[in-house]
Amino acid sequence: MPGGMQSKGPVYAVIAAALFGISTPLSKLLLGDIDPVLFAALLYLGSGIGVFLLSRLRVLTAAPGEARLEPADYPWLAGATLAGGVIATLCLLYGLEAIPAATASLLLNFEIVATTLIAYFVFSEYIGKRVMAAIVIITVASIVLSWNATGDFGFSFAALLIIAACAFWGLDNNLTRKISGKDPLAIATVKGLGAGSVSLVLALVTRSDMPELSILAAALGVGFLTFGLSIVLFVLALRDLGAARTGAYFAVAPFIGTVASLLIFREFPGTGFFIALVLLLAGVILLVSERHIHRHLHERVMHTHRHLADDHHVHPHTGEDIDEHIHEHVHEPVEHEHDHAPDIHHRHER
Repeated sequence: MPGGMQSKGPVYAVIAAALFGISTPLSKLLLGDIDPVLFAALLYLGSGIGVFLLSRLRVLTAAPGEARLEPADYPWLAGATLAGGVIATLCLLYGLEAIPAATASLLLNFEIVATTLIAYFVFSEYIGKRVMAAIVIITVASIVLSWNATGDFGFSFAALLIIAACAFWGLDNNLTRKISGKDPLAIATVKGLGAGSVSLVLALVTRSDMPELSILAAALGVGFLTFGLSIVLFVLALRDLGAARTGAYFAVAPFIGTVASLLIFREFPGTGFFIALVLLLAGVILLVSERHIHRHLHERVMHTHRHLADDHHVHPHTGEDIDEHIHEHVHEPVEHEHDHAPDIHHRHER
């Protein structure tokens, strides 16, 4: 398959968004019985533990594996875990304590903007006019969805903490992109256990009350389903699409959460939801219809990741390597022209 435009990346991103989107109504069912800080810890720990068990199941069933994390990958993974799982979470928790809910809902839409700006200015990810227009439209759609005309608004230091949380999540997305060719189960396990452990320490320091065993188990299960599996699919999407495009697709999560709330709580969405939905669909259509074609040079590179014997992997393969497989391989320099996205083989400079 030449290029990333016909990849499974958009599918992975939307499913990841769907799983994360249902975390809001499911969390709403549990939050009345558990402290928010402890709940955050259980969500992350459930994510890490669940994905770790899933990785063990993959080993036992001899399912196709992924490229292992190497020493050079750990600084990127540590940075992503610290930025998104720890710092962003703490900024969010302390910011929410002193900010009107309406303001917080609007400011949380800054994540997609932060992801895009960091991808473009720091990591030189290509973002064309069509993708930029899609991101703007989807961001406006998210603002319309979260707008609460009857709510209280106010800008303060707490609001800056919410913006900081979004910025660190944007950094997390871009740092994770750097290692997206490696095992997504391992990445999700480290992220979940690392962030969950820090939040658990914070919960113990603040002396959060331990919930009933059934509530604890439910929180861990929700964490695995809505955080763990979502992170795995998000990494797979980053592999094919890059940070900005994956972030744009992931922005459908609040819309899916709204639909889930309708089904669970019978909360019928207002007019703003349908206006936002039209904008969202317009943005997604722009993303899906993007065509990025130019003559580009691939430098010589040696790396390891799961792949097929396709136009970008013309090195010798045995008869057993027809299906997806993993081994260290070399890409010799080549200059060609085809439709592509900023996937792991097309991260050339703008």
